Amino acid sequence: MSAPEVYSIAQTPVTCHAFNADRTQVAVSLNDRHLHIFERQGHEWKNIETLSEHDKVITSIDWAPKTNQIVTASQDRNAYVWAQTPDPHTGATVWKPTLVLLRINRAATFVRWSPNEDKFAVASGARAIAICSFDPENNWWVARQLKKPIRSTVLSIDWHPNNVLLAAGSADMKARVFSAYIKDVDKKPAPSVWGEKLPFNTICGEYSSPAGGWVHAVGFSPSGDVLAFVSHDSSISIVYPSGPTVYTIRLNSLPYVTLTWTAEDSLVAAGHDCQPIVYAGSEAGWQAIGTLDDTSAAGGAKAGGARSGPVGRLNSAAFNTFRNADTRGQTSSSSTGEGDTELLTVHQNTITSVRPYEVGADGRVARVSTSGADGKLVVWDAGAVSALTGKMSGMRI
Repeated sequence: MSAPEVYSIAQTPVTCHAFNADRTQVAVSLNDRHLHIFERQGHEWKNIETLSEHDKVITSIDWAPKTNQIVTASQDRNAYVWAQTPDPHTGATVWKPTLVLLRINRAATFVRWSPNEDKFAVASGARAIAICSFDPENNWWVARQLKKPIRSTVLSIDWHPNNVLLAAGSADMKARVFSAYIKDVDKKPAPSVWGEKLPFNTICGEYSSPAGGWVHAVGFSPSGDVLAFVSHDSSISIVYPSGPTVYTIRLNSLPYVTLTWTAEDSLVAAGHDCQPIVYAGSEAGWQAIGTLDDTSAAGGAKAGGARSGPVGRLNSAAFNTFRNADTRGQTSSSSTGEGDTELLTVHQNTITSVRPYEVGADGRVARVSTSGADGKLVVWDAGAVSALTGKMSGMRI
């Protein structure tokens, strides 16, 4: 497994990130109200744009690869769509925002473009999800809201490949699948494992967190026939609605807050344990097969250094460090001389977002990117771990 690419792009937390189509630029939120756009220059990322339109912290960003538009959501209860247009005075290309009428009275928490990029969804603390489509007559984005039966803040969303179904995880301990069908925008979807008749706000599935934890992240598999979600009760669940079957794996580590599928039989989840963990399986069962981080390489996390090595064990050295501090009062490692604030992982704080970075010729995600509360952006090689999924996917949890 090749060494990860590690970039320390900020001294403040990176709350979310999104790359453009050719991955030469990345849009990030640095826990403030500005949209920062970085461009790759050699082996570094340089801040080339700082866009200011929001009044409060930007909570989520998504960059549409086909239309090259960026959508941002913020605690100021607003969302903006950013597009590059020629400046009438200088002729230079600049980013211009377009207003989105969300009609919510709480913070916007998460945003994602639909696969066709003709609409996007905005989760919120208003117990609602705004499904936004463009109104060319008024030159703005208008929203229809998914509300029932959401009972608390919606924390994450993900689109089905058919551009109609939407998965959502919320603080009411539920993961749900909704129909976000808009008559004037969408074509009638083909029947799927989630149902046939799909008028707007149809509930196609509802699943509970095993021990009553907030559902931090949801994600459809590439086919859209499987749903995964992670919860604050340190669990990950994989749902096969055609069964119906739900596989739940209880973690012996801190909770995950983000996930992404890398293939139909594998996914990567990450969060407070500071390392991306790979899961593999099928309808026969699921299990964790390892970490993309090399937690056995003592000192490898120093100065943001990248490391290479075999697939690490699930019980990470970082977790053992916390356990020793709790049970034995040990706050440093005598074998490595590390200080009591140094983790044996690349990320030194919570991983806030994990996203597909590069798709291989076989259609599997070859590399994934992560951003963290430590200000780092890391690109991981998922190819070596993906090779193990064929051997492990048939094993029951």
